[in-house]
Amino acid sequence: MGFGSCALAALLAEDLEGSTGSYDPANPLAPREPPQSAKAKRVVHIFMNGGPSQVDTFDPKPALARFAGKPLPIHLRTERRTGAAFPSPFQFQRHGRSGIEVSEIFPEVGKHADDLCVIRSMHTEVPNHGPSLMMMNTGTTQLSRPSFGSWLTYGLGSENRNLPGFVVLCPGGYPVWGAKNWRSAFLPGAYQGTHIDTSKETAEQLVENVRSRFASRATQRRQLDLLARLNRAHAERREEDSLLEARAQSFELAYRMQAEATDVFDVASEPVATREMYGDTVHGRQMLMARRLLERGVRFVQVWHGAGQPWDSHAEVEANHRRLAGECDRPIAALLTDLKRLGMLDDTLVLWGGEFGRTPVVELTSFGSNHGKNGRDHNSYGFSMWLAGGGVKGGYVHGATDEFGFRAERDPVHAHDLHATLLHLLGFDHERFTFRYAGRDFRLTDVHGRVVTDLIA
Repeated sequence: MGFGSCALAALLAEDLEGSTGSYDPANPLAPREPPQSAKAKRVVHIFMNGGPSQVDTFDPKPALARFAGKPLPIHLRTERRTGAAFPSPFQFQRHGRSGIEVSEIFPEVGKHADDLCVIRSMHTEVPNHGPSLMMMNTGTTQLSRPSFGSWLTYGLGSENRNLPGFVVLCPGGYPVWGAKNWRSAFLPGAYQGTHIDTSKETAEQLVENVRSRFASRATQRRQLDLLARLNRAHAERREEDSLLEARAQSFELAYRMQAEATDVFDVASEPVATREMYGDTVHGRQMLMARRLLERGVRFVQVWHGAGQPWDSHAEVEANHRRLAGECDRPIAALLTDLKRLGMLDDTLVLWGGEFGRTPVVELTSFGSNHGKNGRDHNSYGFSMWLAGGGVKGGYVHGATDEFGFRAERDPVHAHDLHATLLHLLGFDHERFTFRYAGRDFRLTDVHGRVVTDLIA
């Protein structure tokens, strides 16, 4: 088709560039520089899915003890019927030079208090898991939009062509709403998250159906080349089907992972002292895998606590939170220690939290297997998250909920504000970092969000 096809290819490439100006459709995961100065290069998002209670983890509220067993003198809008004030069964202790108060269930994380930037005034719209997961991951509660990890990989590419730019570690299956939490939506399929079930222990189990039991690697390569040609012929007749592109990308990525995955997921190759620091548990292994992925150039790693919504403590919050924190406290602390040892914490953003928090009063509804006595209902009006590394202000507490821990009152931070701030630290203006789709320039923060400069060192 001569020069006409060259011109058309250039125009189409420009249309896909968004604000980064360096998108290459021939190599969508090529590493790229952000448009402005960046403090962070990569992200690890430690997701406590189900909603940890802020008043039992990082937001102590002594006033609850004064009202124990009594109605609170404030109006609480809750999803289910709730009752009297429910003081935290856990003690809080001050840690580090900063004196940040952390619950007794996170003693190892507490030792890193001077690296933590604790936000006690997070809030979002809907006190329900699905919409709040979508908001925290994609910036919207309803529509299926690209996830934060997909946006970041679109903007920065990956520093390792043989691994995905965006990896999702979740043991035992999927969280609520499954792959919608990490899908690329209308972004090119190369930017979707790749889920790994970390309850499996060997590399062959973690990345299934990659190594053939019947063919050599050279034979596999010829088979995949044939498959790629068939896929291209098939796709040419279905140019509007983005899911088809994503499927083809996943096949090719699976082959490229063959050489790398065996190494990156083989935590047994780590020194004994390192493995002992993380612990020989599901969470110890997956935090160590997260560090190995980041070390090898993966741009965004999301580490979920487990399938479903494990932190959803509608009953027996004391037993559930103590057990869940006990599973991840040591591995999270080990990750922070390890990143610092390797000189990676300065340019790695670590984000910890759930999709929302929980009420400071007891839940009265008792239905379903996880509802009963001494539990807390969902609370999207005020909850806690923390950041570390990547240019954030360590040893700092931002904002506050009311005296009972229900609603964000001082310096509130919406999920849109959090996304805007994280993008800023990664070198992007959230208002200009866009992708044109269906006649509109979409962005992670939609039409909202502000950079919270107080969080930045």
